Amino acid sequence: MDDIFTQVREGNAFHVRVWLDNTENDLNQGDDHRFSLLHWAAREGRTNIVDMLIQRGARINATNMGDDTALHLAAGHGHRDVVVMLLHNKANINAINEHGNTPLHYACFWGFDQIAEDLVNNGALVSIANKYDEVPLDKAKPFLTKMLKDRALALGQDLSKIPFKDRSWLGYKTRSRDALLSRHPGIDIAQLQLVGHVASTHSGETWRGRWQDNDIVAKILNLVDCTLRNSRDFQEEFPRLRIFNNPNVLPVLACCNQPPNLVVISQFMPFGSLFNTLHGESGIVVDQNQALRFAIDIARGMEFLHSMEPMIPNFLLTSKHVMIDEDLTARINMADYRFTFHERGKEYNPAWMAPEAMLKKPVEINLKAADMWSFAILLWELETREVPFADLTPMEIGMKVALEGLRIKIPPGISSHMSRLIKICMNEEAGKRPRYDMVIPILEKMKLSS
Repeated sequence: MDDIFTQVREGNAFHVRVWLDNTENDLNQGDDHRFSLLHWAAREGRTNIVDMLIQRGARINATNMGDDTALHLAAGHGHRDVVVMLLHNKANINAINEHGNTPLHYACFWGFDQIAEDLVNNGALVSIANKYDEVPLDKAKPFLTKMLKDRALALGQDLSKIPFKDRSWLGYKTRSRDALLSRHPGIDIAQLQLVGHVASTHSGETWRGRWQDNDIVAKILNLVDCTLRNSRDFQEEFPRLRIFNNPNVLPVLACCNQPPNLVVISQFMPFGSLFNTLHGESGIVVDQNQALRFAIDIARGMEFLHSMEPMIPNFLLTSKHVMIDEDLTARINMADYRFTFHERGKEYNPAWMAPEAMLKKPVEINLKAADMWSFAILLWELETREVPFADLTPMEIGMKVALEGLRIKIPPGISSHMSRLIKICMNEEAGKRPRYDMVIPILEKMKLSS
């Protein structure tokens, strides 16, 4: 097969679909100029491929070497249907490139009147100045300038000039494909530029850093003794965590297998975990709509993981293991997978665990049903903004949930629909809990009616 970037440029949707079906292919990688597949599809107006890439998890606001987003390219090449599709999928409408230009600058310059109007109607600011102190209206022909100015005023925009501000430091660049193209990349730890310690947990040390010009997080597994067998098991299990083709799953990018250091590397998420978002100081306001969006994202990610054959074991769904992306998408963090040789027999987050998961042997547990119980706890957490069983130690929680019937209490004020869903997902009989494909339509209906 030709280079995947060529297939996208030429609009070969079948070949692109086949390539995407391989979960290890990174659809967010960039070419030599850091154009992603979405950049090329948007530039060439390949609407069906744009839609396919978005559904599979393309980063909408990723930037190329010149800091252009896909929306810049679609607007600058007159592809209105692609512009509309990107706007409906959280594209940053006022993103600026290295010249300080927004998508609206390009729509005005090239005279794409309808696209310019669409952008303004969706929140594009007519008064953002680029590096050369030019606002979009300076680029437009007189009749378009008057129309956009009138529309902006009608929408309540302040037409005072907004000076250029460099935002290239935000770190939205596409990923380099240099190392990511190998099937099971194991890298030298010396290649990692670890610049800041993030956290110390029972499972390991987490650091923020840079690798291949990407902002990354490196998790160094905490092991008493790293044996050759551990290293071999790590190398065998790691590739399954490279799941690049689902928007609600955060893949492991690479690993470092140099005993005693076993390291998993994933993309840096600016808002951290869902746990931090709900209970820490992330700065995100989680209203009812956003909580439902998070719940739907998580359910879609888990539905995808449950569809894999064989299913990935050893993953406990908690708010600590869900990360929040730059566009407020919730993503299941595969870096929190528990390797078979790591922390055997130890449980540090029993508040999210199904009671039978703490009582039975792993081979006797219905993993999909146990995950649904964990999802119910997450729904409760999203609704209440409380930490489950916060007044108890993990050991006390485990004992009381497994042996004494301790359960979360649904407080008054939660909608009857959500209360009912939480109870259904926590059915004491594991076989009577729903599947994720049954839960997602219920959550989407709640979102529409909220």
